[in-house]
Amino acid sequence: MGKPFDPARETRGRLEMLERREKARAEARAVADGVAETVGLSRRRGAAIVKAPAARGAREKPYRRQTGLEWLARKGRLTERQVQAGLRYGEAFRRAEAGPKIVSTLEVQPGGSAQGGPPLSVLVAMARGRRHAADTLAGYRRRLMDQADLVGACDLCCGQEMTPREAAGGERDGARLEAVLKVALDILAG
Repeated sequence: MGKPFDPARETRGRLEMLERREKARAEARAVADGVAETVGLSRRRGAAIVKAPAARGAREKPYRRQTGLEWLARKGRLTERQVQAGLRYGEAFRRAEAGPKIVSTLEVQPGGSAQGGPPLSVLVAMARGRRHAADTLAGYRRRLMDQADLVGACDLCCGQEMTPREAAGGERDGARLEAVLKVALDILAG
């Protein structure tokens, strides 16, 4: 037989469900407020933050930080050749700067093992890849005549993927950095 109908228990159950629902809504509002604050602060520092529009009835899309090159290209401030040159520079920069560095030869396990570090062949391949990227990056920097402003603009906007305003710390200096970056990318694209 089923339980007899108890209006007090039904009311308590409904109230508990409503309390859980309201608590979940309050937590969702707090998270949304925190995200909005973080996005606002990042934008004030010069980061390019975008949010893809959600399809009707679909979940809300997350925010995504744009790279400096993406932001400049979206604004129509760079040509496709400049963007491609910046992407190549950035890839070489990040690969040359990539970790983890080999800190000790004691970590090397000749055949690889469950307790030890990666096999020697993997470490050698990683070192060769970083060396090749470092050589490529050095070639790009020679094409820029090792000019500190040109190299610095490419390191910040292409390698570290910052927007010019974010890298320079302000609107006026950001405009100057953007102009220097355009010259550097023209040299690299040419």
